[in-house]
Amino acid sequence: MSIFTPTNQIRLTNVAVVRMKKGGKRFEIACYKNKVVNWRAGAEKDLDEVLQTHSVFVNVSKGQVAKKDDLTKSFGTDDLTEICKQILAKGELQVSDKERHSQLETMFRDIATIVAEKCVNPETKRPYTVTLIEAAMKDIHYSVKANKSTKQQALEVIRQLKESMEIQRAHMRLRLVLPSKEAKRLKEMLKPLLQVVESEDFDEQLEIVCLVDPGCFREIDELIRCETRGRGSLEVLSLKDVEEGEEKF
Repeated sequence: MSIFTPTNQIRLTNVAVVRMKKGGKRFEIACYKNKVVNWRAGAEKDLDEVLQTHSVFVNVSKGQVAKKDDLTKSFGTDDLTEICKQILAKGELQVSDKERHSQLETMFRDIATIVAEKCVNPETKRPYTVTLIEAAMKDIHYSVKANKSTKQQALEVIRQLKESMEIQRAHMRLRLVLPSKEAKRLKEMLKPLLQVVESEDFDEQLEIVCLVDPGCFREIDELIRCETRGRGSLEVLSLKDVEEGEEKF
């Protein structure tokens, strides 16, 4: 898409338009493609890398710049950079049906990939293939949400898939070392957070090797650090407890 603006003879190419209606009027900004999504995800911090120009338009494709009075009435300021930020945050990214379809397809595949990387069949501890997860997502009619991150949606997909298939997040294997004086008390506090205790070794300290749900990792880490005041320790032995080979239906 190439846009010619006759007012200032700037030729804008590779344009992504973000549109916002405010105070009964339409306002648009011209951005670089892909950069809007990066900005909203926090991956891009430099506004100049996102905006093609700090101008605010009524119609980008026709090069019609918004009037200063209209901007002040609608946004309460005539600071173009501040207005651009507002439109960037709350406006609607204009994409063609073909682009939107392509974006959703890519996100669908990315979500399935994250789920396949994080999960196993709890019976066999074998991971599922991406293709199999994609098929399962289609079976439950999962609808991708363009405005939510793929990581957030992957966690939602895992929750939904649990209702129709044997799937769970692969456990992490940890080694916990607890000071002898607090060992018994801490073990009781940790017990609800540990899925499987593989071994316990009590000498001068209590050493536990266990499997835990990744979602509990931060809580376990904080509990050991706070309760032992730095005298206990936590070591990650493996991020995923999985068997070799892939799961098949």
